Amino acid sequence: MIKPVGPACNLRCTYCYYLPKQAMFGPRSSVMSEETLEELTRQYIGSQDGVITFNWQGGEPTLAGLDFFRRALELQDRYRWPGTVIENTLQTNGTMLDDQWCRFLRDNRFLVGLSVDGPCSLHDLYRRDGKGRPTCEKVIQAARAMRRHQVEFNTLTVVNRANARHPLQVYRFLRNVIGARYMQLIPCVEPKGYESIPPGGQHEETLASIEGPSVRPGAPGSPVTDWSVDPEDYGAFMIALFDEWLRNDVGRVFVMNFEVALASWLGLPAPACVFAERCGNALAVEHDGSVYSCDHYVYPEHRLGTIHETELAVMVYSDRQVRFGKDKAEGLPARCRSCDVLFACRGECPRNRFLRDPNGEMGLNYLCPGLRRFFRHIDPWMRLMVAEVQAGRSAENVMRSHAARAGRR
Repeated sequence: MIKPVGPACNLRCTYCYYLPKQAMFGPRSSVMSEETLEELTRQYIGSQDGVITFNWQGGEPTLAGLDFFRRALELQDRYRWPGTVIENTLQTNGTMLDDQWCRFLRDNRFLVGLSVDGPCSLHDLYRRDGKGRPTCEKVIQAARAMRRHQVEFNTLTVVNRANARHPLQVYRFLRNVIGARYMQLIPCVEPKGYESIPPGGQHEETLASIEGPSVRPGAPGSPVTDWSVDPEDYGAFMIALFDEWLRNDVGRVFVMNFEVALASWLGLPAPACVFAERCGNALAVEHDGSVYSCDHYVYPEHRLGTIHETELAVMVYSDRQVRFGKDKAEGLPARCRSCDVLFACRGECPRNRFLRDPNGEMGLNYLCPGLRRFFRHIDPWMRLMVAEVQAGRSAENVMRSHAARAGRR
């Protein structure tokens, strides 16, 4: 993930884990220099072949301006290997997308991720601008502009303590108002002190038990912020979305979380790092050229170096980064290793493993109760899909038929 403006953003979302990074970079927070952009482009393209994807993230990457991205495309063309395909993705809050931006994104075939948390009553709870003003209407206008200009986009929804309790409102808003046909849903989990304490940096004696009364957000002594999603609510949210999707939208709306789950049931590698057996492939490159083990691990303890001193490929394949990726599988507690849905969950993201299991063992994922409930709920439907795929039949049509019959019972 490339951060062309670092943590700089025109919004002040309550739950944003990246805004506090401004304290790390201080006055250095600015647009990536042309020198850094060129060096990154050269190294990134030179270290791989086939399809090469530049993932532009933030902060808010559109703050870099259109000229920055025009230059980025010129450099990609300069360093492109014969036969390689280069793709670009852009994750944005949408508030700055006008007709000019949309024409550029369409003409250069950018895939856009639009951040939106549901209807305005839910979206505007946590997603406000620097002056505290709501942003939902601007996001709706951005979606309309992208549809008008035929920009390919999906939605990214942060499932937090508030919107997790209104799953159908969120899903139907994304589908009917935003016009999303591809959705991504990520849980908001932020341990208290996340601004300065990296994942895994909590003192062992302070780790709460999954069965403790104070684990859930808002409870006295809870280890997470008040806006973090409740793990039970998260499971119920995902189940409600899955059932709605199953009844009405199989083959028409694509939900990344369900696609990833199906891959696991098919025995394929998980397309999303949080559900992969190992991680370590989703590094973050900051605006100053510094490289970190992961987008969620941008802390001094996880800085691998800088592209101005060390080649990117050397950092990616360093012993330190390889160990970082392996630790995900090797750090699972016994409760996870014996779980019937481990093949689908894989312990989820290591950054969320800050609880003790009922036996006192460390490293249990905060979302465990919700994830386990969700995966068990979808199991029969996933098995049915797998059977249809393996038989060479259309899983979509069969699933619609089964779902219709299930709805009549």
